[in-house]
Amino acid sequence: MKLVSWNVNGLRACVNKGFMDYVQQKDADIICLQETKLQEGQINLELGETYQQYWNYAIKKGYSGTAVFTKEKPLSVRYGIELDEEPEGRIITLEFEQFYLVTVYTPNAKRDLSRLDYRIEWEDRFRTYLLQLDALKPVVVCGDLNVAHNEIDLKNAKGNHNNSGFTLEERGKMTELLEAGFIDTFRELYPDRTDMYSWWSNMPGVRARNVGWRIDYFLASQRLRSFIMDASIDCDILGSDHCPVVLELDFAQ
Repeated sequence: MKLVSWNVNGLRACVNKGFMDYVQQKDADIICLQETKLQEGQINLELGETYQQYWNYAIKKGYSGTAVFTKEKPLSVRYGIELDEEPEGRIITLEFEQFYLVTVYTPNAKRDLSRLDYRIEWEDRFRTYLLQLDALKPVVVCGDLNVAHNEIDLKNAKGNHNNSGFTLEERGKMTELLEAGFIDTFRELYPDRTDMYSWWSNMPGVRARNVGWRIDYFLASQRLRSFIMDASIDCDILGSDHCPVVLELDFAQ
């Protein structure tokens, strides 16, 4: 089973920059998107009968939003954390026979950290939700988690210690989540791999020089470790300021 997660930073724009070519070439079983920036009916993707489509739109137009395309019909679908109410369209949960899949677009603390307190409170609620799911069956979590967990996960750690996405508070919440029973699949397989990032600033020359951050993840319940075949980052794929990240699982072992 091949799973892809991609913050497309506006799906309509990404479609004009090769999105469908990537979808066809990758032929993933499940594709998870974040920051679709859409309202219902604003796009019609030519996916035919290959994929079931699930969308969570933000109330605010042109903001946030998530989507999941899956070849296998899920047993159940849930939007948001509590009572299917989540006005920013940040979470979709699909239940399959062997696991839950949760795609998420974690709130940004903002450049001036004005949303940091909300971000930390949100992290606690999200972790509680994941643990509730994990008590029922294993969980795969993917998406833009808006944090570089350790210094190895960004090019310029020294210059970013007080910046959004690399504060001690945000990194600490990632640590809490992993210690609660989840693994960072890419770092589990490649503990010392450097210069593998998933997001780059739009400032001129930054991506060409690979001055990036790894803030897009596939996390998994620890008991799924033996089913993980590979975790990778498609750094060469353009179309967004993020690139896709990939997880391959084998439940037929």
